[in-house]
This record gives sequence, C-alpha cells and structure tokens, in this order.
Amino acid sequence: MPRKAKKKQYFTQLTENAIIRHNKENRPYMRERIYNDHIRFAFEKLAENIIHTFKFYYFDVPSEDVKHEVVSFLYMNMHKFTEGKGKAFSYFSIVAKNYLILHNNNNYKRMKQHDDYSVTDYKRNPMTEMKMKDKKEMNMEYIMILADYWKNNLTTVFKRKKDLDVANAVIELIDMKDRIDNFNKKALYILIREMTGSNTQHITRVINVMKKHHVMLKKNFEFSGSVDTKFTGSFL
Repeated sequence: MPRKAKKKQYFTQLTENAIIRHNKENRPYMRERIYNDHIRFAFEKLAENIIHTFKFYYFDVPSEDVKHEVVSFLYMNMHKFTEGKGKAFSYFSIVAKNYLILHNNNNYKRMKQHDDYSVTDYKRNPMTEMKMKDKKEMNMEYIMILADYWKNNLTTVFKRKKDLDVANAVIELIDMKDRIDNFNKKALYILIREMTGSNTQHITRVINVMKKHHVMLKKNFEFSGSVDTKFTGSFL
C-alpha cells in the first residue's frame, strides 16, 4: 500500500525566524523584502485555513477579501510578537481567530437585523424602545462601574496567578463591551481560553466567583444607582 504523502508545512520555524528578523530590521526596504519572501504566504495560508476550518462565513464580502483583511491585521500586529514567549504559529493563529470571531459575530447580527426589519417594523412600539434605550444606557454605566470594581479588588479576591490571568482576561473583555456585545457564550470562552491557556473548567470556576460579586453589586446599583468600587470586603 503506498504511503500517504506528507502534508507540506506552510508555517515553519523558518517563518518564525523571518518574523523575528523583520521585527528587528530598521530598514523599510529590507522589512518589505523579508515579509514578501518569507512571511506573506504563511499568513495567507493561515488566514485561509482558519476561515474554512472554523467556518467564519458571516461576512458581506467574498472569503478572499476576508482573507486579505485577516492578513493585513496579522501584518499590523506582527511587531507585538515577542521572541521566546511561545511559538509564532500559535500566537498568530490566536490573533487571526480573535479578529474573525469579533467581525463574524458582528456581521451575523447585522445581517440578521436586516432580515428582521421588513418583518417586524409594523410591530414596533416607540415607548417600549425608549425604555429599552434607557435600560441599555444604565447597563453600560453599570458595566463601567463593574470594571472599576474589579480593577480595585482583583488581587483581594484572587490570589493564584492562573486565577488572576483568567479574571484579567474577563476584565479586558468587559472593557471591550461595546465591541463584543454580540458574542455568544461559546465565543467568549474561546477568547478567554486562548488569552490565558486555561481550560474551560478552570475558567468556569473563576467566572462563578466573579458572578457572586456581580449579583450583589448589581443589587446595590439598582437600589442606589451607584457602587463603592473601592470596597475591599467580601460578598461571599
């Protein structure tokens, strides 16, 4: 029986070495040459594979255009890769997936809203919509307070580094609330997992602790309209 042909790798140690050289190079023409000769193809294949493997298809432009957007995003973030802190392939895979998760979900909601408008316009209630707008504004104010609370109390509640890493990732996502409002729970867990390297079980444990604080904070906010973000006691 003939041996199965070995799949050719497109993102190798040579690619990583080229990225490191590119980041250290100060001459623009040399940076461009290194990128075009040794990095561009790897970025294009990486973007293409992630788009089709994870089925990021909710875009209003052809997948080839989406691929070019991802490659451009990888290029803009290339300087953030640090030699010795993990493999370049893993780092840029996460960067590409995070970009696609964000824009895929935003586009899905926008496309769904467009489809729904023609069906639901005649049912709209202006008074209900005004109340919903007020509630959304109040929720955004609370989200800002929640982020401040955790920034002041994080190391009081969590002592272990791996717990702090997860909690910090959650806070970072809270700060990005206006950009990730359309994420579903699974997408958020994927982001936190890739930001921290923690498994889902550990992430869930940390989030459950944060939820207990959230419940009491939310009650205080709804009752008084404010929260003492420098509170260092325990709600548990």
